Order: sequence, then C-alpha cells, then structure tokens
Amino acid sequence: MGKEGKYVEALEDQGLFENPGHRTRFKELVDCYGHYPFFNPGLCKCMYLSAWDEEHFAIILQILSDLAIGRERDTEEMQIQGDALAREETGGESYMYRLSNAFLAGEEFVMDEDAELPGDYPYIISRAMEAAKVIDSCS
Repeated sequence: MGKEGKYVEALEDQGLFENPGHRTRFKELVDCYGHYPFFNPGLCKCMYLSAWDEEHFAIILQILSDLAIGRERDTEEMQIQGDALAREETGGESYMYRLSNAFLAGEEFVMDEDAELPGDYPYIISRAMEAAKVIDSCS
C-alpha cells in the first residue's frame, strides 16, 4: 500500500469519515491525484475537507483537473484561487477557503476570536483540524 492508501486507512481508523460518501469522495481524490507531483500532505488535508459534500467535491475536482492538465508541480495556482474565493465568500464558506489555504501553505489556522459561524461549519472545521493531525502523522 502506498502512502496515499495509508491516509485513507489512518483517517478511517480514527473514525474521521462522516459517512460512506465522505470516505468514497476522499478516496477517489487520493486515488486519482495522489501520484501527481503537486500532491502533498497539505493538499491531502484539502481533499478531506472538500470531500465533505458533493458541492465542495465538485469544486476541488475541477481545480485538480486543471492542475493535472496544466502539468503543475505545486499548488500555487490553487492557493491563488482559494484566496480569491475566501475574499468573495462570507461567513463559514470564507473560513473553509481560509482553512484550505492554511493547509496548502503549511501554516497554522487560527479562527478570528469573534467568528460566529452558522450551522455545521464549526464542526466541519474542527473535524478537518483533527484529520490534519492524522495526515501529518502519516507523512
């Protein structure tokens, strides 16, 4: 089993997939893009976060397809797009893109003290942060 498969297994062992769809989407991303030169632990963390639902899965799938077609060697273009989306969006969505960019940059993610996120966003972000620790332990 390659390193990519170990990410799936480790996340599964820790119970970090919310449902079978989340696991399947994540595994598809890792299987398809885990061997590209731009794949790294930061991108793997973004894959986990984006696999949470169909909408975000479709967004990352398009971005990764563009990176693969352009024969990119890093995720710089993805970070540029993430910055633009974080400025464009508000509330929870903005934080999701900020978290993704922190993952890609290998930086610590810190929420604003006065952040009040609606719905499931706090839970999703906390689970993604837990998954990030697991992914780091596999790297």
